[in-house]
Amino acid sequence: MAVGVFDSGLGGLTVLDAVSKRMPDTPFVYFGDNAHAPYGVRTHDDIFNLTCAATERLWAEGCDLVILACNTASAAALKRMQETWLPPNKRVLGVFVPLIEALTERQWGDNSPPRAVAVEHVALFATPATVASRAFQRELAFRAIGVDVEAQPCGGVVDAIEQGDEILAEALVRSHVESLKRRMPQPQAAILGCTHYPLMQKAFQDALGPQVKVFSQANLVAESLADYLARRPEFLGTGTQSKFLTTGDPDYVSSKATQFLRRQIVFEAA
Repeated sequence: MAVGVFDSGLGGLTVLDAVSKRMPDTPFVYFGDNAHAPYGVRTHDDIFNLTCAATERLWAEGCDLVILACNTASAAALKRMQETWLPPNKRVLGVFVPLIEALTERQWGDNSPPRAVAVEHVALFATPATVASRAFQRELAFRAIGVDVEAQPCGGVVDAIEQGDEILAEALVRSHVESLKRRMPQPQAAILGCTHYPLMQKAFQDALGPQVKVFSQANLVAESLADYLARRPEFLGTGTQSKFLTTGDPDYVSSKATQFLRRQIVFEAA
Protein backbone atom coordinates (compact mmCIF):
# COMPACT_ATOMS: atom_id res chain seq x y z
CA MET A 1 0.00 0.00 0.00
CA ALA A 2 3.02 2.28 -0.43
CA VAL A 3 2.88 5.70 -2.11
CA GLY A 4 5.91 7.22 -3.84
CA VAL A 5 7.13 10.77 -3.21
CA PHE A 6 9.65 12.21 -5.66
CA ASP A 7 11.79 15.34 -5.63
CA SER A 8 14.97 16.44 -7.35
CA GLY A 9 16.54 16.94 -3.93
CA LEU A 10 15.52 17.55 -0.34
CA GLY A 11 12.62 19.98 -0.79
CA GLY A 12 10.05 17.21 -1.15
CA LEU A 13 10.77 16.18 2.43
CA THR A 14 8.46 19.03 3.49
CA VAL A 15 5.65 17.27 1.59
CA LEU A 16 6.68 13.83 2.86
CA ASP A 17 6.56 15.09 6.45
CA ALA A 18 3.03 16.44 5.97
CA VAL A 19 1.60 13.39 4.17
CA SER A 20 3.19 11.04 6.73
CA LYS A 21 1.51 12.93 9.57
CA ARG A 22 -1.82 13.03 7.72
CA MET A 23 -1.69 9.30 6.86
CA PRO A 24 0.47 7.68 9.55
CA ASP A 25 -0.50 4.11 8.60
CA THR A 26 0.55 4.49 4.95
CA PRO A 27 4.13 3.59 3.99
CA PHE A 28 5.86 6.21 1.83
CA VAL A 29 8.92 5.69 -0.36
CA TYR A 30 10.88 8.90 -0.93
CA PHE A 31 13.17 9.26 -3.95
CA GLY A 32 15.59 12.19 -4.10
CA ASP A 33 17.47 12.65 -7.37
CA ASN A 34 20.25 14.52 -5.57
CA ALA A 35 22.87 13.58 -8.16
CA HIS A 36 21.05 15.70 -10.75
CA ALA A 37 19.71 18.53 -8.55
CA PRO A 38 18.73 21.27 -9.01
CA TYR A 39 16.17 20.69 -11.78
CA GLY A 40 15.20 24.37 -12.01
CA VAL A 41 17.98 25.20 -14.48
CA ARG A 42 17.59 22.08 -16.71
CA THR A 43 15.79 21.77 -20.05
CA HIS A 44 12.24 20.40 -20.14
CA ASP A 45 13.43 17.26 -21.95
CA ASP A 46 16.05 16.64 -19.26
CA ILE A 47 13.48 17.09 -16.52
CA PHE A 48 11.01 14.79 -18.28
CA ASN A 49 13.57 12.00 -18.73
CA LEU A 50 14.90 12.22 -15.16
CA THR A 51 11.38 12.33 -13.69
CA CYS A 52 10.28 9.28 -15.71
CA ALA A 53 13.34 7.32 -14.56
CA ALA A 54 12.66 8.21 -10.92
CA THR A 55 8.98 7.29 -11.27
CA GLU A 56 9.88 3.87 -12.70
CA ARG A 57 12.21 3.30 -9.73
CA LEU A 58 9.32 4.05 -7.36
CA TRP A 59 7.06 1.66 -9.28
CA ALA A 60 9.70 -1.02 -8.64
CA GLU A 61 9.21 -0.34 -4.91
CA GLY A 62 5.49 -1.12 -5.21
CA CYS A 63 4.25 2.47 -5.54
CA ASP A 64 1.45 2.63 -8.12
CA LEU A 65 0.80 6.28 -7.20
CA VAL A 66 3.68 8.76 -7.27
CA ILE A 67 3.50 12.34 -6.01
CA LEU A 68 5.83 14.73 -7.82
CA ALA A 69 6.74 16.74 -4.71
CA CYS A 70 8.79 18.96 -7.00
CA ASN A 71 7.21 22.00 -8.62
CA THR A 72 9.74 22.01 -11.45
CA ALA A 73 8.91 18.40 -12.38
CA SER A 74 5.18 19.09 -11.93
CA ALA A 75 5.47 22.11 -14.23
CA ALA A 76 7.82 20.77 -16.88
CA ALA A 77 7.07 17.02 -17.03
CA LEU A 78 3.72 16.05 -15.48
CA LYS A 79 1.35 16.96 -18.35
CA ARG A 80 3.59 15.21 -20.90
CA MET A 81 3.89 12.15 -18.65
CA GLN A 82 0.13 11.88 -18.21
CA GLU A 83 -0.62 12.38 -21.91
CA THR A 84 2.13 10.30 -23.57
CA TRP A 85 3.86 7.99 -21.12
CA LEU A 86 1.79 6.79 -18.18
CA PRO A 87 0.27 3.27 -18.29
CA PRO A 88 -3.41 3.04 -17.29
CA ASN A 89 -2.76 1.21 -14.01
CA LYS A 90 -0.45 3.91 -12.62
CA ARG A 91 -0.97 7.49 -11.47
CA VAL A 92 1.39 10.45 -11.15
CA LEU A 93 0.09 13.59 -9.42
CA GLY A 94 1.65 17.04 -9.07
CA VAL A 95 1.63 19.70 -6.37
CA PHE A 96 0.13 22.71 -8.18
CA VAL A 97 -3.55 21.85 -8.16
CA PRO A 98 -4.08 21.62 -4.35
CA LEU A 99 -2.40 25.02 -4.02
CA ILE A 100 -4.59 26.60 -6.68
CA GLU A 101 -7.73 25.05 -5.18
CA ALA A 102 -6.83 26.66 -1.84
CA LEU A 103 -6.03 30.02 -3.45
CA THR A 104 -9.34 30.05 -5.35
CA GLU A 105 -11.28 28.57 -2.40
CA ARG A 106 -12.59 25.65 -4.42
CA GLN A 107 -13.32 22.27 -2.91
CA TRP A 108 -11.12 19.28 -3.78
CA GLY A 109 -12.08 17.99 -7.20
CA ASP A 110 -14.41 20.92 -8.03
CA ASN A 111 -14.47 20.88 -11.86
CA SER A 112 -17.03 23.65 -12.36
CA PRO A 113 -16.23 26.44 -14.87
CA PRO A 114 -13.69 29.15 -13.91
CA ARG A 115 -15.07 32.09 -11.97
CA ALA A 116 -13.97 35.37 -10.41
CA VAL A 117 -12.26 35.01 -7.01
CA ALA A 118 -11.40 37.37 -4.17
CA VAL A 119 -7.66 37.44 -4.83
CA GLU A 120 -6.75 39.42 -7.95
CA HIS A 121 -3.00 40.05 -7.56
CA VAL A 122 -0.82 37.01 -6.94
CA ALA A 123 2.97 36.76 -6.61
CA LEU A 124 4.50 33.46 -7.68
CA PHE A 125 7.99 32.55 -6.42
CA ALA A 126 9.45 29.51 -8.16
CA THR A 127 12.47 28.06 -9.94
CA PRO A 128 13.39 29.42 -13.39
CA ALA A 129 12.08 26.26 -15.11
CA THR A 130 8.73 26.43 -13.27
CA VAL A 131 8.31 30.10 -14.17
CA ALA A 132 9.22 29.45 -17.82
CA SER A 133 6.68 26.62 -18.10
CA ARG A 134 3.72 28.89 -17.17
CA ALA A 135 2.10 25.73 -15.76
CA PHE A 136 0.80 27.57 -12.70
CA GLN A 137 -0.98 30.17 -14.85
CA ARG A 138 -2.40 27.41 -17.09
CA GLU A 139 -3.84 25.45 -14.15
CA LEU A 140 -5.14 28.64 -12.54
CA ALA A 141 -6.99 29.58 -15.75
CA PHE A 142 -9.02 26.36 -15.47
CA ARG A 143 -10.37 27.53 -12.11
CA ALA A 144 -10.37 31.33 -11.94
CA ILE A 145 -10.71 34.41 -14.12
CA GLY A 146 -9.37 37.92 -13.63
CA VAL A 147 -6.30 36.96 -11.59
CA ASP A 148 -3.06 38.80 -12.35
CA VAL A 149 -0.01 36.59 -11.67
CA GLU A 150 3.48 38.09 -11.45
CA ALA A 151 6.12 35.35 -11.46
CA GLN A 152 9.61 35.71 -10.01
CA PRO A 153 12.30 33.14 -10.89
CA CYS A 154 14.26 32.60 -7.68
CA GLY A 155 17.69 31.55 -8.88
CA GLY A 156 20.09 30.30 -6.21
CA VAL A 157 17.61 29.74 -3.38
CA VAL A 158 17.37 25.94 -3.79
CA ASP A 159 21.17 25.62 -3.97
CA ALA A 160 21.60 27.66 -0.79
CA ILE A 161 19.00 25.59 1.08
CA GLU A 162 20.49 22.28 -0.11
CA GLN A 163 23.93 23.48 1.04
CA GLY A 164 22.55 24.50 4.43
CA ASP A 165 23.48 28.18 3.94
CA GLU A 166 20.49 29.83 5.62
CA ILE A 167 22.03 33.32 5.63
CA LEU A 168 22.55 33.26 1.86
CA ALA A 169 19.09 31.77 1.29
CA GLU A 170 17.45 34.56 3.34
CA ALA A 171 19.43 37.24 1.48
CA LEU A 172 18.37 35.77 -1.87
CA VAL A 173 14.72 35.62 -0.76
CA ARG A 174 14.78 39.32 0.18
CA SER A 175 16.37 40.20 -3.16
CA HIS A 176 13.80 38.20 -5.16
CA VAL A 177 10.88 39.70 -3.23
CA GLU A 178 12.21 43.22 -3.81
CA SER A 179 12.55 42.46 -7.52
CA LEU A 180 8.97 41.21 -7.76
CA LYS A 181 7.54 44.14 -5.78
CA ARG A 182 9.05 46.57 -8.29
CA ARG A 183 6.68 45.00 -10.84
CA MET A 184 3.75 44.24 -8.49
CA PRO A 185 3.98 46.63 -5.51
CA GLN A 186 0.94 45.27 -3.65
CA PRO A 187 0.35 41.53 -4.11
CA GLN A 188 -2.59 40.18 -2.12
CA ALA A 189 -1.24 36.63 -1.98
CA ALA A 190 2.05 34.88 -2.58
CA ILE A 191 2.60 31.34 -3.78
CA LEU A 192 5.74 29.52 -2.67
CA GLY A 193 6.01 27.42 -5.83
CA CYS A 194 8.87 25.17 -4.75
CA THR A 195 8.81 22.55 -2.01
CA HIS A 196 12.12 23.88 -0.66
CA TYR A 197 10.62 27.29 0.03
CA PRO A 198 8.51 26.43 3.11
CA LEU A 199 11.80 26.31 4.99
CA MET A 200 12.17 30.00 4.10
CA GLN A 201 8.51 30.87 4.67
CA LYS A 202 9.27 33.33 7.49
CA ALA A 203 11.83 35.13 5.29
CA PHE A 204 9.27 35.40 2.47
CA GLN A 205 6.57 36.61 4.87
CA ASP A 206 8.87 39.18 6.50
CA ALA A 207 9.96 40.54 3.11
CA LEU A 208 6.40 40.67 1.73
CA GLY A 209 4.80 42.12 4.85
CA PRO A 210 1.98 40.88 7.11
CA GLN A 211 -0.78 42.00 4.72
CA VAL A 212 0.20 39.36 2.12
CA LYS A 213 -1.18 35.85 2.61
CA VAL A 214 1.57 33.32 1.88
CA PHE A 215 0.47 29.93 0.53
CA SER A 216 2.78 26.96 1.06
CA GLN A 217 2.18 23.49 -0.26
CA ALA A 218 2.88 20.66 2.15
CA ASN A 219 -0.32 20.51 4.21
CA LEU A 220 -2.51 21.30 1.19
CA VAL A 221 -0.97 18.40 -0.74
CA ALA A 222 -1.45 16.09 2.25
CA GLU A 223 -5.19 16.86 2.44
CA SER A 224 -5.58 16.47 -1.31
CA LEU A 225 -3.75 13.11 -1.32
CA ALA A 226 -5.86 11.75 1.55
CA ASP A 227 -9.01 12.76 -0.33
CA TYR A 228 -7.73 11.22 -3.59
CA LEU A 229 -6.90 7.88 -1.98
CA ALA A 230 -10.24 7.78 -0.17
CA ARG A 231 -11.87 8.01 -3.61
CA ARG A 232 -9.32 5.86 -5.49
CA PRO A 233 -7.98 3.25 -3.02
CA GLU A 234 -7.01 0.98 -5.91
CA PHE A 235 -3.91 3.16 -6.39
CA LEU A 236 -2.46 2.19 -3.04
CA GLY A 237 0.46 0.08 -4.26
CA THR A 238 1.81 -3.26 -3.07
CA GLY A 239 4.84 -1.86 -1.22
CA THR A 240 4.84 -2.33 2.54
CA GLN A 241 7.95 -0.47 3.77
CA SER A 242 8.78 3.20 4.13
CA LYS A 243 12.25 4.06 2.88
CA PHE A 244 14.42 6.86 1.54
CA LEU A 245 16.30 6.47 -1.76
CA THR A 246 18.83 8.82 -3.35
CA THR A 247 20.95 8.97 -6.48
CA GLY A 248 23.49 10.97 -4.49
CA ASP A 249 25.86 10.02 -1.67
CA PRO A 250 23.57 8.36 0.94
CA ASP A 251 25.67 9.47 3.94
CA TYR A 252 25.82 13.10 2.82
CA VAL A 253 22.13 13.22 1.86
CA SER A 254 21.14 11.53 5.15
CA SER A 255 23.07 14.17 7.10
CA LYS A 256 21.44 17.05 5.21
CA ALA A 257 17.97 15.47 5.44
CA THR A 258 18.35 15.00 9.19
CA GLN A 259 19.15 18.73 9.52
CA PHE A 260 16.25 19.52 7.17
CA LEU A 261 13.55 17.67 9.14
CA ARG A 262 15.27 17.78 12.54
CA ARG A 263 14.85 14.04 12.96
CA GLN A 264 16.99 11.06 11.97
CA ILE A 265 16.67 10.23 8.26
CA VAL A 266 18.67 7.41 6.66
CA PHE A 267 18.90 7.26 2.87
CA GLU A 268 19.84 4.21 0.77
CA ALA A 269 21.47 4.27 -2.65
CA ALA A 270 18.85 4.14 -5.39
